Amino acid sequence: MRHTISVLVENKFGVLTRVTGLFSGRGYNIDSLNVAPTHDASLSRMTIVTRGDAATVEQIVKQLDKLVDTVKVIDYRQGDYIDRELVLLKVKAEPANRAEICQMAELFRAKVVDVQPGNLTIEITGAEGKIEKFITLMKDFGILDLTRTGVVALPRA
Repeated sequence: MRHTISVLVENKFGVLTRVTGLFSGRGYNIDSLNVAPTHDASLSRMTIVTRGDAATVEQIVKQLDKLVDTVKVIDYRQGDYIDRELVLLKVKAEPANRAEICQMAELFRAKVVDVQPGNLTIEITGAEGKIEKFITLMKDFGILDLTRTGVVALPRA
């Protein structure tokens, strides 16, 4: 089962290495990892998506909490939260199907951010399910390239 964990850490050299080392040293996999400074420049927020049963995730949370540079760990299994992901997708676009691609992008509240003679680059944000459905639809046109940010999340309360 997938789990999202937020870790507020001191914004210092080597913290990311220690966190990823914790995962690799114990044989845990990271599905996605997003790290960026917060409104307080001395802190960064890591949003980690991993897989495992409840006991495994509980162990991960405890180990993260023990790291020296960790300020706070939030396990989003415990409460309501908002998560989003950003995807940039380059899709093959012939003159005959450009309008259809643009209509689909509009339906998903995605934006065409670049137009080239043979392709369109589309930006889409949202929950994982929405993103996966959009990518599936774009496969019919021919995906030329794709990049994802990974999940970012914040608690509702």
